[in-house]
Amino acid sequence: MKKVLILCTGNSCRSIIAEALINAECEGIVAESSGVKASGRVNPNAKKVLENEGIWDEKYHSKTLETVIDNDYDLVVTVCSHAQETCPMFPKPVKTMHVGFEDPDGKDFEAFEKTLAEIREVLLPRVQKVLSGDNTLHQAHI
Repeated sequence: MKKVLILCTGNSCRSIIAEALINAECEGIVAESSGVKASGRVNPNAKKVLENEGIWDEKYHSKTLETVIDNDYDLVVTVCSHAQETCPMFPKPVKTMHVGFEDPDGKDFEAFEKTLAEIREVLLPRVQKVLSGDNTLHQAHI
């Protein structure tokens, strides 16, 4: 089983959506998420979009980096520029990649649906590709 950490600034929208999608749709991969400055809450629209997909789980919550930094990961993915710029050094060597997504926080529900679709279409295939041994890491920003 491969382990992925999805890192964002607040860990309330994009990283939570990515964590849930990877856990639901990527066989052989387990995801966690965290924030470099965690908000301490899941955005209600992020929760709703995951509920609509049937993949919400109460285990998803906003976590600080300190709670996950010592875990073993096969890949760390930053999904916002701030997290990419402030991504800490992990105690153990780990592959990292950045795939940026626009923050839907403060926008209407359709923005959350769009973010979920983009994460599904762009991030999931990249995570699967990297974890399958393909080392051609390319950065993408949506």
